[in-house]
Amino acid sequence: MSQPFYRAFEDRYRGSREVIKERLRAYLPFLRPLAGAQAPALDLGCGRGEWLELLGEHGFAARGIDLDDGMLAACIERGLDVQNMDALAALRAQPDGSLALVSAFHLVEHIPFDLVRQLIAEALRALQPGGLLIMETPNPENLVVGASDFYTDPSHERPIPPNLLAFAAEHSGFARHKVVRLQEDPQLREGGRVVLTAVLQGASPDYSVVAQKAAAPALLALFDAAFGADYGIDMQQLARRYEEQLDGELAGVHQIFAHIEQRISEDRASTAAEAKDLRVAQQATSQTAEHTSRLAAAHAERLVELGKLAERQLAELDAERRRLAALEHESGVIRNELAERTHELAVQIAALAARDVELSVQAAGLAARDVELSVQAAALAARTEELAARDEARATRMEELAWRIAHNEERTNAYAKQITDLLGSTSWRITAPLRSVMTLVYRLRSATRDGRVGSGLKSRTKRVVRGSAAAVLRRPRLKGWARAALRHIPALESRLYTLMLDNSGAATRLVLEEEPGELSPRAARIYRQLKQEQARMSDANSH
Repeated sequence: MSQPFYRAFEDRYRGSREVIKERLRAYLPFLRPLAGAQAPALDLGCGRGEWLELLGEHGFAARGIDLDDGMLAACIERGLDVQNMDALAALRAQPDGSLALVSAFHLVEHIPFDLVRQLIAEALRALQPGGLLIMETPNPENLVVGASDFYTDPSHERPIPPNLLAFAAEHSGFARHKVVRLQEDPQLREGGRVVLTAVLQGASPDYSVVAQKAAAPALLALFDAAFGADYGIDMQQLARRYEEQLDGELAGVHQIFAHIEQRISEDRASTAAEAKDLRVAQQATSQTAEHTSRLAAAHAERLVELGKLAERQLAELDAERRRLAALEHESGVIRNELAERTHELAVQIAALAARDVELSVQAAGLAARDVELSVQAAALAARTEELAARDEARATRMEELAWRIAHNEERTNAYAKQITDLLGSTSWRITAPLRSVMTLVYRLRSATRDGRVGSGLKSRTKRVVRGSAAAVLRRPRLKGWARAALRHIPALESRLYTLMLDNSGAATRLVLEEEPGELSPRAARIYRQLKQEQARMSDANSH
């Protein structure tokens, strides 16, 4: 199709431009007191522009807002002032107190109710004192509209009951409001007969809330007639009229029954009187049997006719009673259906109100959660910066420690090399006996002071002899000379062997000199390991 979807949809289901424009004339009682020299008006969701044309004909400077290009094209074809823009954004752009009229025909059912409330509040701000807000929408009081026709339009959100939309206008601060019900069947409006289908789908299919901003009493008085009138028909009025009509019909049936019963009673009384007359005639004219027979036959025929008449009347009475019972049953079913539908509507309204409260609570919870997440994000960022700074400081410290460890290892290796060089030097080996003698002298002095000269001297003498013997054993040439000399002195050789063996059983135990006191603990440990290795090598050479 070349025509845009929503414009084609409006053309088929809403009605022609002429029909819509004629319906909109119902608002003229509210417009006439406002009409002036180019009174500014803003129509939100202007559609094909029927309302804009009507406003222009009555002296308003009207501008329309809509998002559908197909609808706007129809307005532009007729030279109307329109703009493609969001309705709420356009209303927010209006200065305070700048508009005489704000209208929204079949717009509020297309947006969430929170936005409807914002639209009402912005309209109150932008209206001049005494200005009007008109909001028209489908009427869910009409059960067929609320349950079926409303959902024919795929862009509808949900039906809005008249009392809810009226309360929203009142709560926002409008001085007064009026619910205007529209487009009902003229026969029902003029008091015609109400059938069951009229109760279900005869209520006004559309309604509007007309709200007025506060103003001086003289200005508001111009609108009293419009706000004081009654408009349209609601479902309660139709149900009440239907029940009154049904009660009237039942009263007529009861009256018919009473009339039939009265006629039967009268016929019975007439028959009894005729029978009495017959008995009197029989007694008075016993001589005229033939006449009596004829009279009896006539009376018998009359009685038969009266019996048939009574049977027909009883049959009619029974039929009327069955019809009355059927009507009473139908009335009970209708009352039950109306009660159930009224309860369902009340439940739906309560559910909508609860949903609005729930959505408000959820929105507040989400806002609080956003604030909490923002605070947590800021704290996390600060913590991240702090950890980064600490990591950087830790890395710097590790680099410093690594440098110091490497430096200490270099110094330790240097000390170890110096010790190794010292222990392996010729001067160290040559001065070993001298160091032993000096150590012996120092210890002898200490023993003299402590009274340990005898035992200490003997012990130290053995130690010196062992050290000297070990030094000789480490030198192959001296070792050979010493063995050759000792062979000539067997007693000395035996004594030296005994001294060397001592109590440990080691033939070549080395006597380690005192560790130099100027070495560090690690250097002293290396020094001892070197001495042990030197002793091991000496033992190996001796064998």
